[in-house]
Amino acid sequence: MLAAALTASFMASFDLFIVNVATETLRADLGASDAELGLVVSGYAFTYAAGLVTGGRLGDRYGYRRIFVTGMASFTFASLLCGLAQSPALLVVGRLAQGLAAAAMVPQVLSLVTARFPAAHRGRATAWHGAVSGMGAIAGQLVGGVMLEANILGLGWRMVFLVNVPVGAAACMLAGRLLPRLVGAQHRFDPVGATAVTLTLALILAPLSLGRDEGWPVWTWACLAASAPAVWLTLRWQRTLRARGGEPVLDPSLFRNRPYTTLVGAVGLFQLYFGAYMFTLALLLQAGLDASPLAAALAFLPQAVLYSIGSLLSGRLTARHGAVVPQAGGTLIILGLGLLAAQLAVTGDRMKAVELIPSLILVGLGNGLLLPALMGTALSHVGPREAGAASGALNTVQQSASAVGVALFGTFFFSVAGSGLREAHAAMATVTLAFIALTAASVVLLRASRAKTLALPKTEASSGDERSARNQNDIPSC
Repeated sequence: MLAAALTASFMASFDLFIVNVATETLRADLGASDAELGLVVSGYAFTYAAGLVTGGRLGDRYGYRRIFVTGMASFTFASLLCGLAQSPALLVVGRLAQGLAAAAMVPQVLSLVTARFPAAHRGRATAWHGAVSGMGAIAGQLVGGVMLEANILGLGWRMVFLVNVPVGAAACMLAGRLLPRLVGAQHRFDPVGATAVTLTLALILAPLSLGRDEGWPVWTWACLAASAPAVWLTLRWQRTLRARGGEPVLDPSLFRNRPYTTLVGAVGLFQLYFGAYMFTLALLLQAGLDASPLAAALAFLPQAVLYSIGSLLSGRLTARHGAVVPQAGGTLIILGLGLLAAQLAVTGDRMKAVELIPSLILVGLGNGLLLPALMGTALSHVGPREAGAASGALNTVQQSASAVGVALFGTFFFSVAGSGLREAHAAMATVTLAFIALTAASVVLLRASRAKTLALPKTEASSGDERSARNQNDIPSC
């Protein structure tokens, strides 16, 4: 069951990264403008993030398997549309559809883990989720570079989308046979809340995703200004609906779950760093150190492999040794980033890409030990009834924070690097200091969540796990 569900985690991560290596080919073949290329890359991430909360609630309402298969089938069709696109506009439409489909299928993975696995095993299942997502990122960059170099069947960039079609068709058949017929509860769907949440996220993510490429026109600032009252109105509607006995798409009770919300905040801080780090590191390798797309992907490889290994070890080690494991992961990240900043400060643009590998290995292993532990621990504080809403909110925070990190630190990176990114090494050294601070803050919130859990009365602190145990006829390990 887990293997079938994790195909969604792999494919969503794969398509998030694979397009990065094909942008120049798309420009040459389709004649795409800078703005259109920006939409091809960021449009997927935008619709993906905006639809995750709704996708999680749809799984609660109509069944995790049904929404998973629907999302996977839609993702496969959207990939076919992208691969056959004859214009930049059609490719952008396909990418937006891919993101919405990913938002439907991905939340069901963590929902199934929360609802199906006993508490003692959720950490390892979540670790596999993190490892497979990391493998998707590896494959997206590495396989994308290889496909473009090989020009399979003369299809060029089209093959990076068409490869999803047979994989997605097989995943639909496996999911239909292997995933259980689980429904979180007989929820009444909240269309007003779903629309409000999506539009609110759009007001934030659209200007942040597109503003830099567009030169920050007036509409971007107007959207950001309107986002604050939109957030207030959305939350007010969700609370009002709950008070009337309705079932909001964004469950207000999640915000009263202090350990869960603290850990979601820790995940958000981590993703602010991680999304921006991956983006700026790719710019450093290709523009600052003159590495080819394939050479840059190979430089990422040791880091990505160590991330996957760390993710697989994270669940087992955290179950045995507790919070010391993700804290050790945070320490490794800080050490690796500190080494990276020192190397760049001393060597500058004379550095070779291979010289970054020791620092990238430390960062990759630390990421693998920290992120899955944060996610697994957060979900351990909710019960099966809230599985879809909790996993959707967690995934939304991940993708939204990543998009915000890319926008904020990417803008700063470009301003410091200057024309032609001649000072890319100096820009990377500077933003790396901010990444260290964000990682440290994430570890602090992890420690704070543990203190809050210990401070709660037993009935409140363990309610999610006890509900899961009763549903699974198993005794959790608290």
